[in-house]
Amino acid sequence: MMDGAFNVIGTSSWMTPELEGFRDAVRRFVDSEIVPNQERWRKQQHVDRALWNKGGEMGILCADIPEQYGGSGGNFAHQAIVFEELGYAGDMAFGIHVHAIVAHYILNQGTEAQKLKYLPKLASGEMVAAIAMSEPGAGSDLKGIRTTAVADADGYSVNGSKTFISNGYLADLIVVVVKTDTAAGAKGVSLLLLETKDNPGFRVGRILEKVGQKGQDTCEIFFDNARVPLDNVLGGVEGKGFAQLMTELPYERTILGVAGVAAIERALRLTVDYTRERKAFGQALLDMQNTRFVLAEVKTEATVARIFVDRCVEDTIAGKMDTVRASMAKYWISDLQCKVIDQCVQLFGGYGYMLEYPIAQMYVDARVQRIYGGANEIMKEIIARSL
Repeated sequence: MMDGAFNVIGTSSWMTPELEGFRDAVRRFVDSEIVPNQERWRKQQHVDRALWNKGGEMGILCADIPEQYGGSGGNFAHQAIVFEELGYAGDMAFGIHVHAIVAHYILNQGTEAQKLKYLPKLASGEMVAAIAMSEPGAGSDLKGIRTTAVADADGYSVNGSKTFISNGYLADLIVVVVKTDTAAGAKGVSLLLLETKDNPGFRVGRILEKVGQKGQDTCEIFFDNARVPLDNVLGGVEGKGFAQLMTELPYERTILGVAGVAAIERALRLTVDYTRERKAFGQALLDMQNTRFVLAEVKTEATVARIFVDRCVEDTIAGKMDTVRASMAKYWISDLQCKVIDQCVQLFGGYGYMLEYPIAQMYVDARVQRIYGGANEIMKEIIARSL
């Protein structure tokens, strides 16, 4: 990682001395455990399983989960720092974002027994978490899912398939979106906590070959009478799945905004450093007016995005982040991320198209930000409904 601060406005409004110390510790962890392994993870298409245990020992997997459930007892600022430091290092392999999202589903929507059973295991890295929403025929339209769960005396039999499942290859616990009542529409959707170990009806398909984020395992998964205990319906009651999803999605979309701003700030720093050193026509690229104007625009946009996302972090800490503003953060920042990185690639010239240069890797990694977590078109529809 490069020395110095990335944050374009200096210290964020929500930072404290304690959080600065936490950031330093996270940065050291990222530098020692993640940065040296990034290329190897891209080739094997997943991180090492041991990384999850190391993350648990470090206390970063569930940094904002209460200590009574095995978490680190921090707030969203702690978790945001983890996402920022991963972004500043250019890491898109460690699926801690999804892991944290699942932990919050259980914390906010689960029964007390579910919290006590699963949250300590997620915090320690004993279990890796995933969430299975998308299907071959249903993505942003969650009401269109076809995976079913039928109850009998011993539990649920789950049948169907899911795709684009982040952490799917290593997952020990998956929140699966299912239809428990196929005739009830949205009220027939439930979330089940499915353990993958020793579950013969569960199968992981291939790790999907993505355009970017190659070190992050993204899989197809299949259920052929996979078994889930009756008491593993999230929250203990069938039919609440759609409402639970709508309640928890703002947390996910705020995370995407935080990660997006970190990527924008990194792209700006990389490009300023490169254009300061690169010579053309007898002068540094940064001394040319076009370069200076482009980067002036980028710094302005990065500053606006940082101030906005800092407010989102503050409101998430205070429990005031709403669906509309989370949708704004997700769509606007991910659009800006792709735009900024594209402009930075242009300033790198031919080298910007070489994957050995971090800016090129950022270019291919960024594109999916506008798709997952709810496509940006869906975000605009959510915002439009608030008009």
